Amino acid sequence: MKTHYSIIIQWSDEDSCYIASLPEFGQYALTHGKTYEEALQNGKEVLELLMGSTSPLPPPQTFKSSITQIHA
Repeated sequence: MKTHYSIIIQWSDEDSCYIASLPEFGQYALTHGKTYEEALQNGKEVLELLMGSTSPLPPPQTFKSSITQIHA
């Protein structure tokens, strides 16, 4: 299933691991990993579980560029 949901991965000094958050699903939609790759994989697994158990699904956050090209 193709999705456009966000996974934000940040290092946590307090926990000594990477924290993966899924912002569209709320502040408690978190997982972690010892490595960046492990946190990403765990984030993907949690996202799949959330998508299967959440109804209705929240709208995905999307990036909106405000960059304008200037031609010289």
